[in-house]
Parts: sequence; C-alpha cells; structure tokens
Amino acid sequence: MRPRTLRKRILEFALEFPGAYLDHPWGEDVVKVNKKIFVFLGSEDFTPLGMSVKLRDSHDQALMVPGAEPTGYGLGRAGWVTVPFRDTTPPLGVLEDWVEESYRLVAPQRLVAELE
Repeated sequence: MRPRTLRKRILEFALEFPGAYLDHPWGEDVVKVNKKIFVFLGSEDFTPLGMSVKLRDSHDQALMVPGAEPTGYGLGRAGWVTVPFRDTTPPLGVLEDWVEESYRLVAPQRLVAELE
C-alpha cells in the first residue's frame, strides 16, 4: 500500500475509537482521546510518512521494523515508537493493532470498556 494511502487508512481507523478526534498541534495531524494523543501522523508533507504510537506489549516488535525508532522529544522513554511507512512496513492489520494498543494505553477506562 502506498504511504499516503496507508496514512489515510490509519487516520480513518483511529478516528473510529470512542471519543477519538483529530487535532492539529504544531501543524501536524494527531488523533486524541480525552485531550491526550494516541497516534501522531505528522504532516502529509513529511518524508517519510509514518506514525508514532505508544506501545507496551508490542514495543519490541515495532522497533524491529526497518527504520523504526523510539520517538523523539523524550517520548521514546515512555514507550512511544515511530514507524515509517515504507515497503518494509508491516501490513495494515498490524499497524491497526498498534493504534488500538496505543488507544487502550491512553484512553480513560470508561471509553476502553466500550470496545469490549
């Protein structure tokens, strides 16, 4: 899947979660729940396109993706991983699982309960 298409699909998927909404701090696209970011998508002008998500269970797996790295600005210490969208990127389903894991770590439990 092309990086721009992948980015669009991830954004659409993230916005389906209870209480999720799009915001644009720093001129970038992020998806928040309860005023907290659970996925960074940057700007469509960024190269390479990619996403940053907060992971616990899948953290080490995500870091094995070629080009993936702990997210900058100290976020990596809190479990955030930045994954570029390239030919070596895992399938959409894996990326969606990581977005959901990030949501579950960031969202209030009352909203996470709505997923069950």
